[in-house]
This record gives sequence, structure tokens and C-alpha cells, in this order.
Amino acid sequence: MPKYPIVLAILAVSGFSPDPARAQSYPAKPVRFVVPFPAGGGADIFARLIGRKLGENLGQSLVVDNRAGASGIIGCEMVARSAPDGYTLLMGTTGTHTTNPAVFSKLPYDPVRDFAPISLVAESPFVLLVHPSLPVTNVKGLIQLAKSRPGELTYASSGVGSSSHFGFELFNSMAGIRAVHVPYKGLPPATADTIAGNITMTWDSITASAPFIKAKRLRALGIGSAKRSLLLPDVPTIAESGLAGFELGSWYAIFAPAATPPDIVRLLHGEVVKAIAAPGMREQFATLGAEPVGGTPEELAAVVQRDLVKWAKVARAANVKAE
Repeated sequence: MPKYPIVLAILAVSGFSPDPARAQSYPAKPVRFVVPFPAGGGADIFARLIGRKLGENLGQSLVVDNRAGASGIIGCEMVARSAPDGYTLLMGTTGTHTTNPAVFSKLPYDPVRDFAPISLVAESPFVLLVHPSLPVTNVKGLIQLAKSRPGELTYASSGVGSSSHFGFELFNSMAGIRAVHVPYKGLPPATADTIAGNITMTWDSITASAPFIKAKRLRALGIGSAKRSLLLPDVPTIAESGLAGFELGSWYAIFAPAATPPDIVRLLHGEVVKAIAAPGMREQFATLGAEPVGGTPEELAAVVQRDLVKWAKVARAANVKAE
């Protein structure tokens, strides 16, 4: 993974110097853990999972604070403007830090400048789903069908500029096909209309789609991860199905406000990694269709930079802008 000096630069200009005594006394009170999405979603679930274990390890509770609205913008702005003292953290996502900047011309926060990366927590791939009546059983067949019927096949996303929307724009571009975008307010209604046969295809998480796949109400053609999922071992990756290099999913990561003291960032990173590696945590993540990660702050910074470039390119090519 390429290294970017973002974290080091942030810490260098922060004006803070390492203070072992400060790290030893931290945290002296509960830590607010902001989730910029509603309760019950992926970001919320992972925040509560990791927050519970972090609280046990740190000896202070991490209080999950759901600040939903405006595609995660409200919660992110709150954290960006919070005191950089380690007592406000953010559960950021692919959307908040890489696709939002690609589609919104103005954001009240900068995904790089306003945050101190702490650690990736989990990665959750999307599954490419079609209605069972579609006469295809694999990605290659879908591409051939789409090429024979340009502009006829439809795909449902969770909204303009969402990860699922970007995923299809990338898929269309790499496959050389043209399908019609139908945006919804979230993946559940998008998937429901695909099950009803009103839409040709959609992306969804493994966890949400697995029951419909098993009941044969949806057909899974491919998965967006770099390797096959243990939950759907018979479903090939999109990459091995002919679109080399294709990856699509959501990542979840912990950030603090920029200028958070480096000793606190290091302490939090170590505790997050320890929490992710705790017994039973991998199994809990697996039931959610996700892989635990636990990378360094520098690796998280590199992922943000990589995806900022990736999705900005897709947005420009497809002329995707927030409504």
C-alpha cells in the first residue's frame, strides 16, 4: 500500500509535542463517539461493537452519538469543529471521506485537513444482485446481455453520489455497457424493487442480501471484494469474473479532529487494534459480512487518498453531482 505523509504532516503542524503524562491520564472522562448516520446502519453497528470493547480497555465508556443527516455531513462537521483533545471521535466511512467530496462542490469539512486518522476498523464488500428472471448466471453473461440491449437494463442505487451509484458507474465504464440509473432513498427500497422485478440489478451488503439469495429471490453474480467472502464462498469476485482490479464496498474507520495530540492518536490506535483482535470479534464482524482491518494511521490516510482519487475520477467521467 502506498505511503502518504498526511498523518505526519498533520501532527507536525499541530503544535503538540509528545506528552507521556497526558497519554497516561487519558481518558479521564467518557468519550463521545459520533456516528454520522442513523442507528441500526453499518457505521452504527461497528461503532457500538468496537466502542464497547474500547471502553472496557480504556476504563471509560465510549458514548455513541448518532448525528445523522445530509449524507453524513452533519456529524462530520461536528467532529471537525470539536476540540482536538481525544474526547470526540468519528466513525467515518467511504461515503463521508471519499464519495461526498467527489459529488458535493462545497463541504463544511475537508476529509484530509480536518481529521486525524486513527485506524481502519472494517471493510464490507457489496454484492452484485439481479432478479432471478434475468437470463444470466454470471457477470460475463450480464455484460453480454447489457451490450445487446444498450440503455434497457436498469440499476438501483441508494441515491445519487452514493457508493452503490459510484459502483455501477465504475462497473459500466469498465464493462463498456450502458445501464439506466434509478436512485432510491437507501438500499432497502432499492433491493426491494429489484426483488419485485421492477429493477434489473442493484448492489447490497452481504448481510442484507444473504436471506434473499438463499431464498432464490435474488441472484448473486459477483462480489466487490478482492477475495471471495466466507459467507458466500460460491460467489466469485467481480475481478475474477473479467473486470480485473474492480473493487467496491464500504470501509469504516475511526478519526479524531485534526491537531489531536499525537500521543493520544497513538494510544487510541493501539487500543483500537487490540479491540479488533479481541476473541470473538472476527466472528461478530463475519456475521455482518465484514472483515476486521485495524491498520495504522498512515495506512488509513493512504486509503482515504486512494479513494478520493478513484471516486473523483468516476464522478467526473459520469458527471455525477449531488442533487
